[in-house]
Amino acid sequence: MKSFLKKILELITRPEMKVLPGQLAFFIILAIFPLLTLIGYIGSNISLFSTAFVSALTDVLPPDIASIVLPFVTESKITGNIAFFMIVGFILVSNGTNSLIIASNELFGISGDDVLKRRIKAFFMIILLMALFIFIILVLAYGNVLAKLIISQSIFSEVSDQLYFIFILLKWPIAIALIFFAVKLLYSIAPDDRIPSKFMNYGALFTTLGWVIITALYSYYISHFANYTMFYGSISTIIVMMIWIYFLSFVLVMGIAINSNVYNNTKKYNLIKEVQNK
Repeated sequence: MKSFLKKILELITRPEMKVLPGQLAFFIILAIFPLLTLIGYIGSNISLFSTAFVSALTDVLPPDIASIVLPFVTESKITGNIAFFMIVGFILVSNGTNSLIIASNELFGISGDDVLKRRIKAFFMIILLMALFIFIILVLAYGNVLAKLIISQSIFSEVSDQLYFIFILLKWPIAIALIFFAVKLLYSIAPDDRIPSKFMNYGALFTTLGWVIITALYSYYISHFANYTMFYGSISTIIVMMIWIYFLSFVLVMGIAINSNVYNNTKKYNLIKEVQNK
């Protein structure tokens, strides 16, 4: 245990951990409004989802913040200006995943690929990462609120308690499996050289469990302790959300460091063993 904690401390104090999590969290927060616009556009033709999602945001967010966010969600048409805003937002947020690629190359000791290929890969990575964040936000963070609203307004309202119990029962096991494989895929494609996927299991498991625990605490907070008249007033929810996203980003980068540590140690061990055999 002492050796394990020492290794974790060494990973946390690496230079990458001081820069990357904050940078990634900033670009993710920057993409929130384009994401809300996209979700609102997709859900505009699904009245039940749109009503439930808007109701959930209204219940969860402070009035002042809701008045800013809801226009992005309720906008049913994507005009040229909004489309340009969304494209620029996603291009900017891909800088975060581009940093992950560079950090992965550095940690795994890989010479980087050319800039154009890395930028294209970063764009596909951000699509995967944002899809993962949408899933976490809708299912884990606000899933309980959304499920109650959707079930209560559906034809199954008479058995709402039973359906809600099934949702609570299945939510976490399914979420853990999906997050694990999505994060493992993200870690596998990040380096510019092929690294066997078996070396991504440790970091993916660490990130999955870390995300689940952090999101469970955040979901519990917004369900039981969110108070918009105390501390920072109506801005308190945004501050807590930013802290939540930062911790998610920190755990994600920590997973890369864990994977590289396992890979480099295994590589070193195999090299020593090969020398001894000779």
